[in-house]
Amino acid sequence: MAYRPSKKLKKTLLGGGAVLLLAGLNAPAALSFAQEKYHAYKISQPGYKAKYGSWQQLDVPGDFRLNAIHAALLRTGKVLLIAGSGNNQKKFDAGTFETVLWDPVKNTYKRIPTPEDFFCAGHSQLPDGRLLVAGGTARYEVLDGAVKRAGGGMRVKNESPDRAVTLKKGTVFRSPTGVEYVSKFDVTVPKAKRDFKISYFTSGQMKPWETKVTAAEARVFVEARKEGPKALTTEAAQYKVLGLKGKDANNVYGIAQKLTTEKQDFQGIKAAYEFDPKAEKYVPVAPMKDARWYPTLVTLQDGKVLAVSGLNDVGDVVPGDNEIYDPRTKKWTKGPFRYFPTYPALFLTQGGKLLYTGSNAGYGPAEKGRVPGLWDLKKNTFQEIGNITDPDQLETSASLLLAPAQDQKLMVLGGGGVGESPLATGRTALIDLKAPRPAFRNGPSLPQGTRYLSSVLLPDDTVFTTGGSEKYRGRSGSDILKAQFYLPASNSFREAAEPTVGRNYHSEALLLPDGRVATFGSDPLFDDKDNTKLGTFEQRVEIFTPPYLHGGGAEARPVLGTGPDRLDRDGRATFRTKDASRITKARLMRPSAVTHTTDVEQRSVELGLTKGKGTVTVRAPLDRTLVPPGWYMLFVVDDAGRPSVAKWVQVA
Repeated sequence: MAYRPSKKLKKTLLGGGAVLLLAGLNAPAALSFAQEKYHAYKISQPGYKAKYGSWQQLDVPGDFRLNAIHAALLRTGKVLLIAGSGNNQKKFDAGTFETVLWDPVKNTYKRIPTPEDFFCAGHSQLPDGRLLVAGGTARYEVLDGAVKRAGGGMRVKNESPDRAVTLKKGTVFRSPTGVEYVSKFDVTVPKAKRDFKISYFTSGQMKPWETKVTAAEARVFVEARKEGPKALTTEAAQYKVLGLKGKDANNVYGIAQKLTTEKQDFQGIKAAYEFDPKAEKYVPVAPMKDARWYPTLVTLQDGKVLAVSGLNDVGDVVPGDNEIYDPRTKKWTKGPFRYFPTYPALFLTQGGKLLYTGSNAGYGPAEKGRVPGLWDLKKNTFQEIGNITDPDQLETSASLLLAPAQDQKLMVLGGGGVGESPLATGRTALIDLKAPRPAFRNGPSLPQGTRYLSSVLLPDDTVFTTGGSEKYRGRSGSDILKAQFYLPASNSFREAAEPTVGRNYHSEALLLPDGRVATFGSDPLFDDKDNTKLGTFEQRVEIFTPPYLHGGGAEARPVLGTGPDRLDRDGRATFRTKDASRITKARLMRPSAVTHTTDVEQRSVELGLTKGKGTVTVRAPLDRTLVPPGWYMLFVVDDAGRPSVAKWVQVA
């Protein structure tokens, strides 16, 4: 039966300038074209935008397009987009590492010299507005079947208490059977630790000095010089380091157990940098003790930063050796020991404990470190919180601290099974940390099972969620071109305008100071439903404008005038405004630093609000576990739910 378009559709198509023969609309391609034109017409209508919002693709100049792996909003209002090598081994091999700085107000772009491969690093906002970036990629993975030479981790020992030893890349380690392995990186082994002891004879006379030397150790990845089964080993052995002379030849040696041709995972780096938003450049700081790839960095109440998990310099998950960065000294110290899978979602909660929601981005065994819980850093105790629905599908889930932060309610959305599992869940879960016995309860379900969902706090206290895919890395064309608002007041979802660009693995979304949401990235395995066409990284940028900026909202939004850029010691700041009478609430919103669906920075803090004649005074809590030090966006919202353009203020 031939398709007959309605009069309304005919009018829409013809009025919109569509050139087609209506008589031919019985053809499937023409029908699809007609439906697309009608959809484009529908979503362009003012009434639709006022209810659902709207999307706009940016015209990014070709020279500035990149594989956005990380996105962070800086206190200047600009967005730092970090690719590093961008999951492109050719760029890694060439040493081509990329960062672009985007100005959303002027829509201008600037390339930033990038000193390390920050692909899959961690990042955190510092109290002075700089962005700490730590870790990244030392070596790309080699899949099963592609490993030709046995390799693995070599523990390099140094028994000399007098000096450290540096072994350059290419150092040769020889096994007891004569098989030789070559190091792939430089490695420095500290000097051994010498302990002195003084003892006494029973007669009271002192014994001579006693010394105990404990060998120092460092790791390095090694690879056999030649292919073949002779280089395979699963038994521990001591290896001679060739080329050393004198005492070093006796004091320095290698120990390895498992050198195989199994899959070799990515390996991390120790490098750390602060990005200076004023000078717009990376500034090196002390490196971490452990190399990390896929780490989480979370800001603590004193402004220090805890680095957790990641793959180390031999491709193993860091077993629990966490470390803390002090932005005053620019150095790292040892943190509390606890194991987590990579990119764990850890949120600073009132009182100083960290809530681990169970959300993570992958690497690590399915049975270890997956259970949510509260981590007391001072006591280094972990209180597990069970009973979340679909506990085996927390990988690639989204998590966030709901607004306002004072309520201490968190939400987990979607997720999938470990690794390349076909499982995906539409479950959402909520937890109230103020409850006598905090426990997860089910929230409203997503329309379908969803991995890699982006979730962004808005100034009106709602949550905007968008994108994701139903299958691992968007396989079989499973990107989800849907978006919705979560409404905490009614514990329900409301439909939002549909995006036009699919977003799955390696995608990001963040709130801009003007109240819009920017989305970046996506790294599908395949670009078609039959999984025959290899995927291409999504370099388009799409911006969502919420309903509160439509229907006259942009012109009618309240305006904050002059005022300080720092809260006083009582947490107060006063701003001039002609809109004081209709302003109903104020929020401090911490800028995002997001990657791999992990954004532990964003939070929205309710402010006290006092209105004067032509002024408003806001007051923030003094509890730094609620308001960690740093730069925040200050939004005021009017009685129609319209937010102002944000003012940047610093919380010291």
